[in-house]
Amino acid sequence: MWTMERDTRNEAALLVAAGKDGEAFAAFYRLFERRVLGFFMRATARPELAADLTAETFARALESLAAYDPAKGRADQWLFGIARNVLGSSYRQGRVESAARERLGLPRLVLDDHAVETIARLSEREDQVALALACLPEEQRHAIQARVLEGRDYSEIAGELRCSEAVVRQRVSRGLGTLRARLAGER
Repeated sequence: MWTMERDTRNEAALLVAAGKDGEAFAAFYRLFERRVLGFFMRATARPELAADLTAETFARALESLAAYDPAKGRADQWLFGIARNVLGSSYRQGRVESAARERLGLPRLVLDDHAVETIARLSEREDQVALALACLPEEQRHAIQARVLEGRDYSEIAGELRCSEAVVRQRVSRGLGTLRARLAGER
């Protein structure tokens, strides 16, 4: 069973295994769906378009699994490289490319009003979190990004920052507490 925890080693393992194991690709999809969807919402501000671009991105990723090499970069970097290419192609062509989805026989996405609203709310919340994160002191912001968003070990972060693990843990804890308070006040 594949876990959903943020671990760059696990993400790479999921992607490598996905070529032989559909469940691994499904776990990879679940792990990144919201982030890719949020990326496209910020770029387009149109939920339907963001959903179509997300579907095409994952279809291209599925087709390109053999090209992924963990030695050349992290799985998320590889996936968002595909997403940027899908977005650029869409802008150049003036429409969403759907060739990969069609080659794989995947149906076109049809969103109901609830799905559109959910996607729009997702983007708004991510923007609020990004703004709150940007307002944190640099030390706390860096510690949260490294630990929570990148899933790195406390010892690795401490070595990079040349401080103790306790200091890193304290920065993460204080930063997350500040984020919770700020975000609770915005509801």
